[in-house]
Amino acid sequence: MPMASPQTLLLCLLVLVVTGGQGQQAAIPGCYLHSFNVTVRSDRQGTCQGSHVAQACVGHCESSAFPSRYSVLVASGYRHNITSVSQCCTVSSLRKVKVQLHCGGDRREELEIFTARACQCDMCRLSRY
Repeated sequence: MPMASPQTLLLCLLVLVVTGGQGQQAAIPGCYLHSFNVTVRSDRQGTCQGSHVAQACVGHCESSAFPSRYSVLVASGYRHNITSVSQCCTVSSLRKVKVQLHCGGDRREELEIFTARACQCDMCRLSRY
């Protein structure tokens, strides 16, 4: 069996290092801005439409569950045996961006949408916005 050249081995090693680093970032707890393309329409028929790159918050945050303290057990009538603490990846601030809508021909409209400006791990709840 012929041996691979040193250049081939180096290329394979670089590919492993580059692709391996991407998988590790996903395992790090945290909440990060993530870009995605959004299509905006003026109405259900799509009379005017346009697209824009918006930001979302993506990631995962710490959570834990443990046996409740004695004081919690007593206060809950021994029904609250497990205490859990968790945080969710949340939008911490928004900004408005203007999207240019094309309506056919030379006609254009402008519409404002919200996009995430910053993200953080915070108390899990329904959206505030």
